[in-house]
Amino acid sequence: MKKIQYIIGLLSLLFLLVACTKAEENDVVKVGIRSSEIKTWEYIKEQAAKENIHLELVTFSAQYDPNQALAEGEVDINAFQHVAYLNLFNENNGTDLQAIGTTIMAPIGLYSNKYKRIEEIKDGAKIAVPNDPSNWGRALLLLQEYDLLTVSDNFDGNGGEDRIQDNPKNLTIVPVDGATTPRVMEDTDFAVINNGVAVEAGLLLKDAIIHENETAKPFINVIVAKPEDKDNAKLKKIVEIYQRKETADFVSNISKGNYIPVNMPLDELATWKTFYSY
Repeated sequence: MKKIQYIIGLLSLLFLLVACTKAEENDVVKVGIRSSEIKTWEYIKEQAAKENIHLELVTFSAQYDPNQALAEGEVDINAFQHVAYLNLFNENNGTDLQAIGTTIMAPIGLYSNKYKRIEEIKDGAKIAVPNDPSNWGRALLLLQEYDLLTVSDNFDGNGGEDRIQDNPKNLTIVPVDGATTPRVMEDTDFAVINNGVAVEAGLLLKDAIIHENETAKPFINVIVAKPEDKDNAKLKKIVEIYQRKETADFVSNISKGNYIPVNMPLDELATWKTFYSY
């Protein structure tokens, strides 16, 4: 009899331990990020803990898309991408991942080792741009914003050799691997460089000749969740923590001004396609 009671007691203890473990897992929000965001999210993690929200930061390399991890349930939210990238992922993969809050603008910029001002861009100048469709298109929009060229009427935000309608300075656009754009400056006159790549190369936003600003809605970064979680109160609280002034000050400080904190209502962000109408 005692042996049976012992076994029952042991099984009950094991059940409680498993139940507690599962409860603890359910209390943890897994956040998929890139390594460039680790300092910011360590700060968010500390602030969330004060609200009894426990974050587990899951860092993904460039070889694995955090959107795939989110779609497959490996993480609860992710924070690494801009709106245009999210929309392209959803379109290509038949998913419906949802932006639940804005975070930062990580502006791309035009850099040069040879020139300092936009007025120095001569006829026939060579400008390197990232060769992936999203950032190639982003580079063309930046150049258009400063009247260096005009994109085609049917421009959808993705780059390509056929996406330029007018090129009054006969600029030579040189598509290259985005990671190599800082090095390519030695062989070209200018290079449009992604924010993260620029930072890794020791370049700051203030070094750029021209750069995007927070009005470039398609390229505002967002926190993303699965559609069934878009109204989750805990996830909304994480967004609220990210959008606090104290967090904005922290981000601006650690990025040395390279990141622009953005707190924009999602309904306004939804109008981003108007950015393409010049």
